[in-house]
Amino acid sequence: MFFKKDASIIGLDIGSRDVKAVELGRTGGTYRVTQVACKPLMGDGAQAETLRRMMGEVRFGTNRVVTAVSGRSVIVRYISMQLMDDSDLRTAIHYEADKYIPFGLDEVVIDCTRLPIENEAHTPPNEMKILLVAVKRQVIEEHLALLREAGLQPIIVDVDSFALGNAFEVANEFNPRVEEPAMVGLVNIGASKTNINIAKGTTSYFTREVYLGGNDLTDAISKRRGVDNYEAEVLKIDPNISWDEIGEDIQMALDDLGNEIQLSLDYFENQFETEVGEVLLTGGTSRLRGLDEALAAIIQKPTRVWNPLAAVPVANASIPQDYLQGVGPQMAVALGLASRLRKDAKK
Repeated sequence: MFFKKDASIIGLDIGSRDVKAVELGRTGGTYRVTQVACKPLMGDGAQAETLRRMMGEVRFGTNRVVTAVSGRSVIVRYISMQLMDDSDLRTAIHYEADKYIPFGLDEVVIDCTRLPIENEAHTPPNEMKILLVAVKRQVIEEHLALLREAGLQPIIVDVDSFALGNAFEVANEFNPRVEEPAMVGLVNIGASKTNINIAKGTTSYFTREVYLGGNDLTDAISKRRGVDNYEAEVLKIDPNISWDEIGEDIQMALDDLGNEIQLSLDYFENQFETEVGEVLLTGGTSRLRGLDEALAAIIQKPTRVWNPLAAVPVANASIPQDYLQGVGPQMAVALGLASRLRKDAKK
């Protein structure tokens, strides 16, 4: 994929409740955020109409998008294989993939990449770690058709969890850590699901998708208080209601989510013999006041809300700073998708 010298691209994250978009532009060798938008879906099955309205209401500089797929039709596996060069790996992975993919190989698109060895003492010298990804071809085709129906030009289709890692990479590029890079757990909590990506520097070592999210907290409030889901959602996001007032309502649902995050961290730490030092929360649900402290108590690790836009220069003075601060934690996946502009420009 080649881009013009002066180019821009939109990272488009289509969630179950909102559509999020981050436009990243390049002039010469400099990258900047040039537009940000977040629009609630107008109803079930209204993704294309919501996208058309967003593109009409917000001044983007392009209609080219990088987007992502997720869900049970996206298979991600971390496997060990006999050591070989990359050209042989591309051939061998199709034979190996049949062991791990619950679909026919003719139904999926397959990709793979070699992972760096994090702990040589626990890796046999004749083995390598491989990230295997398979997505049902039908899912990709339907997603591309949706974008084209909305008048958009899809350039790349990625996976939500990997986009989360790319957002971490691009944020660190603009605001590098002084200390040695550490393993970080990136947890993107949306309305219906949660993406987990464990990363160090520019490498993602583990991803997982958990089908728990903000809707489960809303349901818990609804059942506990005997109100409908609309009223429960209003209570959940009301800035005048403290954590003490709703914490007990959502504790069981939060325990379920926290335990799933904990299981992922434990599995990774046992497999790679290395520790995750910090958990960064993103996604719409991460903005719920007190959530970071409540999850930190469950997973027993330092946990904070992360706004990846805070580290990336913004070249559009018309975007209010308070808006960027407010929606920033929701934009991690969209920013990670848009960051493919800089990745592919290096090829």
